[in-house]
Amino acid sequence: MNMKPIPYGRQSITDEDIKTVVETLKSDYLTQGPKISEFERNFAKYIGAEHAVAVSNATAGLHLAATALNVKPGDKVLSTPITFVASTNSILYCGGAVEFVDINPETYLIDLEKLEDKLKQTPEGTYKGIIPVDFAGYPLDMERLHTIAKKYGLWIIEDACHAPGAYFTDSRGNKQFSGNAAFSEIGIFSFHPVKHIACGEGGMVTTNNEKLYQKLCMLRTHGITKNSDFLFENHGGWYYEMQMLGYNYRMTDFQAALGNSQLKRANAGLVRRHEIAEKYNHAFRNTKIKIPKSPNNGGYHAYHLYIIQVEDRKGLYDYLRENNIYAQVLYIPVYTMPYYKKLGFKAGNCPVAEEYYKHCLALPMYPTLTNEEQDWVIEKVLDFIK
Repeated sequence: MNMKPIPYGRQSITDEDIKTVVETLKSDYLTQGPKISEFERNFAKYIGAEHAVAVSNATAGLHLAATALNVKPGDKVLSTPITFVASTNSILYCGGAVEFVDINPETYLIDLEKLEDKLKQTPEGTYKGIIPVDFAGYPLDMERLHTIAKKYGLWIIEDACHAPGAYFTDSRGNKQFSGNAAFSEIGIFSFHPVKHIACGEGGMVTTNNEKLYQKLCMLRTHGITKNSDFLFENHGGWYYEMQMLGYNYRMTDFQAALGNSQLKRANAGLVRRHEIAEKYNHAFRNTKIKIPKSPNNGGYHAYHLYIIQVEDRKGLYDYLRENNIYAQVLYIPVYTMPYYKKLGFKAGNCPVAEEYYKHCLALPMYPTLTNEEQDWVIEKVLDFIK
C-alpha cells in the first residue's frame, strides 16, 4: 500500500476557519482589536476560568506567569522533567533556578508522593512554586497538588498546553477542567498547530485572580496601561503610562479569529481523539506494548498524545518511518539537555523519567486521522512487534 506521510499530530483547517480569518483580514483591525477579547471571553468560558489573556505563544505565557508571580534571581521552582523545555525555561528567563521531581510510572505526570517527600526533607522556604504539566492530555489531580502547595507555601503555574477539555473530579464531585485556575494561580495553554486548537502560534494565560489578571494584561503590552483607573497622572485622552518593564507578547486579531472558529469544534475533536485512543487500546491489548493509562476517579483525558512504550523504541521508530508513519519521541528529560547539564544536572536525577524516555513513542493522534490511516499505523506497529 502506498500510504501518504502520516504525522504524529497536525492541524485541521476548515473552509469556515478560512472564511473567518479572511473576514478579519478585511476588517479594520489586524491586532489589538475586538477578536482578541472575544476569543479571551470564549476560551475562559470553555475552560471555566474567570479571566483569560491571549498571548503570542505559550512560552510567552509561561514567561508572563513567572514574571507576574515575581520570580527573582535565586528563587527555586519545582517541575517535571517530562515536558517541553519551555515549561522550565520560563523560570530561567527570570533568573530563577529549577529542580525536578520524578514522574509517576503510570501517568507520566509529576509524582505527587515524591514531591511531598522532597518538600518534607527540605528546609521551609527553599522553594517558591511548582509548575506541573498535564502531559499528553492526562489531567493532574490539581486539588491534591493545591493541598500540598498550600502546606508548603508554594504558588502553582499549571501547564495545561496538552489538555484543553481534560478534567478531573474533585472531592465534592465537581468536574475541574485542566487550566481553570481553581487550584492554581495561573493556567497556560498553547495554540501551536499540533494542539487541540490551532492558531498557527498563540497561547492563553488563565487566572481567577483579578490583580494577577491586570498585571498579566499590562506585562503583555510593554508594561503600559491607558486605563484611567490605574494611571498616576492623566494628561488627556492620548495619555498612557509604562508602569513596569513588560514585553510585546500580543496575539493578532486574525489568529484570535482562527482560534474562535477552532474552539467551536473543540469538543467534537475530543470525542474523535477518544475514538482513536480506544481503537489503539483494543488493537494493542494482549501484546507487550504498554498503552497509556486512563484517568480514574471520574477523570477525562484530552489525548493530545497517544504514547506507547516498547522494548525496541528506536527500531520501531525507524520501521514506522520507512512506512511513512512519523511517530515522535516526547519528551527527552529536560535536565539531560546540554544547556541544563551546564547548570549542574546529571543523568540519574529522575530514574523513572529516564526509563520512560528509553521506551516512549507517540503514535499519530489528531481528529482528522482517517480509519484507513490508523489501520495502517496499527498494522505496522504489530508487524514490528511480532
